[in-house]
Amino acid sequence: MVSLLFVGNIFVVSLSVADLVVAVYPYPLILSAIFHNGWTMGNMHCQISGFLMGLSVIGSIFNITAIAINRYCYICHSLRYDKLFNLKNTCCYLCLTWILTVVAIVPNFFVGSLQYDPRIYSCTFAQTVSTSYTITVVVVHFIVPLSIVTFCYLRIWILVIQVKHRVRQDCKQKLRAADIRNFLTMFVVFVLFAVCWGPLNFIGLAVSINPSKVQPHIPEWLFVLSYFMAYFNSCLNAVIYGLLNQNFRKEYKRILLALRTPRLLFTDASKGGTEGMKSKPALSKECQNRKD
Repeated sequence: MVSLLFVGNIFVVSLSVADLVVAVYPYPLILSAIFHNGWTMGNMHCQISGFLMGLSVIGSIFNITAIAINRYCYICHSLRYDKLFNLKNTCCYLCLTWILTVVAIVPNFFVGSLQYDPRIYSCTFAQTVSTSYTITVVVVHFIVPLSIVTFCYLRIWILVIQVKHRVRQDCKQKLRAADIRNFLTMFVVFVLFAVCWGPLNFIGLAVSINPSKVQPHIPEWLFVLSYFMAYFNSCLNAVIYGLLNQNFRKEYKRILLALRTPRLLFTDASKGGTEGMKSKPALSKECQNRKD
């Protein structure tokens, strides 16, 4: 049971780590650049900051994709879920997710696309350095993952609707309320990610297709707004968990109380934890073997 809870939430924890990466190093340097009205930390810190920015962004989208696949297998293919996502396999999937994230960022150093942009006071991916590379980045790092996530969540929605309206009356299939809440939480996380990052990626795609004609017509305020909208997304996930997940709300309240009385932080620790997947949806073998 412990391993099942761990498996169900490991990618959520990984997504949280990706969100926190920008707060550890890049954001303090951005604040310094704003105060000094320019970058004063040198090229090495600029490259490190840009790398960690990319690590956070691509890590987030790849983890969101992994979460969607995990939820899809858990709800739509529950009989095979234990085999696909046992503890060993899940750790391998997690490692693969971060390896792909690092591999996706490394080409920036060869292209020279990590540069300081005075409009946003940060070292980040420069969309105009290479047309082909920018298109590749948008397609591989945004459009393809979001297409996979969209497919997974559409299949889950279809199944949820069918179960709700009892379309499959011959199947002994049930979805627990906790499963639906977990799915809805991660679905909202995905939608907000797409909304926050969509404008910046589409601007990059438009600029890369025809830089000379498109770039001069994009207002600076629109680019700045889309950029800060994108990075504001890192702050939203914790809010979403708190609003939609009762266990997260309890933990937030406990932490706030512990700030006033530190000993409470370690009281009833065994009662904490996120709302995990304690049991699989009940699926009969005939229902599983039928085509969706």
